[in-house]
Amino acid sequence: MTRKKVDLTYIKNDSKRKTTLSKRKNGLVKKINEINILCGIEACAIIYTPDNPQAEVWPSDRAVQSVLSRFRTVSELEKGKKKLCQESFLRQRIIKAQTQLRKLRNEIRKKEVTLLMFQYLNAKNNFENSRMIDLNDISNLIDQNLEKIENNISISQSQKVKTIAENGGETMSSLVNHVIGLETHVEAMQHHNLSMDLNNGYGKTIG
Repeated sequence: MTRKKVDLTYIKNDSKRKTTLSKRKNGLVKKINEINILCGIEACAIIYTPDNPQAEVWPSDRAVQSVLSRFRTVSELEKGKKKLCQESFLRQRIIKAQTQLRKLRNEIRKKEVTLLMFQYLNAKNNFENSRMIDLNDISNLIDQNLEKIENNISISQSQKVKTIAENGGETMSSLVNHVIGLETHVEAMQHHNLSMDLNNGYGKTIG
């Protein structure tokens, strides 16, 4: 089940606001504890609430002091690199949402152009009544599809050539080994015949 999107506005109802604060505070501490254990990093929380003048710290005063001391040793330039205020956070979210929206619009437009292209191919639409922007988009889509087809053909041909070369290489290697084996066998036979001839000749001479 999809979670309901949270409305990030100030909660005016006191009871509801206190309940939300308690839940969110516990959830925040839980998340910090998880990232501390799972990732082995130093993390802490300092929380001030309207009903408690004393700050609530996690995990302990000593641990918080350790993290703060380490943070103070970092230069201002390094601190500023990864600082993120609410305004910066919201700006990043807006940019991300705009990018996703742009991508979604492009996908929808591509599907519309594809549908138009098939309608023209099936003679359900007349080019004379088409907008120039539609015709340009169809032309670009056709070019993209042709480029993909050419790339696929090129990849397929390269794979075939590689396969033939590999098989040819194995066949040639087998032939070479076979020829070497035959040559070795012939040399052995010749050596054997020569030995027999010498032995026969030597025997006749003695006789």
